Amino acid sequence: MLSALTENLMLKILAFVFAVILWFFVMGEQKLEKGYAVPLELRNVPEGLMVTSEVPSLVDVRISGPRTVLLNLSPTDLNINVDLKGLSPGVTSFRRLDERVRLPRSLKITRFSPAVIDVRLEKIQQKKVPVRTVFSGVLPEGLAVEKITVEPEQVLVRGAGSELKNVSEVETEPIEVSEVRESFRLETPLNYVGKFSSLDEDRKVVEVDVTIGPVSPADKKGE
Repeated sequence: MLSALTENLMLKILAFVFAVILWFFVMGEQKLEKGYAVPLELRNVPEGLMVTSEVPSLVDVRISGPRTVLLNLSPTDLNINVDLKGLSPGVTSFRRLDERVRLPRSLKITRFSPAVIDVRLEKIQQKKVPVRTVFSGVLPEGLAVEKITVEPEQVLVRGAGSELKNVSEVETEPIEVSEVRESFRLETPLNYVGKFSSLDEDRKVVEVDVTIGPVSPADKKGE
């Protein structure tokens, strides 16, 4: 029995090793498909212009190929760069972006979504608009706001012209007055959230001077 097991032992070991190597080779050559969320980056936005379209930051890409090659593919090695250098205001459509993904020759892209990226560029403009003071709560009975002074009275908003045309004022964060019984002065942040525009970096806070006084008889009659 033992002699039968040990007979041609070296040949049996070699056969076993060859079988293992063949198994790994076959497994490695098996086709596999895997999905990746590939970062998309816009580069070289022309000076004086800005992107005003919804451009995905990630693109859905499915890649197929030999199992061993695909499993060794690192997601950090995948990226898509879209060069905007030299473009003018308007909409530019970028197609065949899958060709910009660098892959080993044995791998191929089977799905790429979205297939087309539309990039709209607009000129950056600026506009001065008045600041409107917003109050929260109601002054105690018998008191009223007599005067409001804001410094500065206007602030600068920068961004896409298509958005700025609809901006007529900028509000302050609500100022609570329900417990106020005398005139006050304070600094308050501005409340502005634009999609493709923003406040000037140097002016996101204003100083508000509010004069509080008793309700006049005329005001009481009008109630």
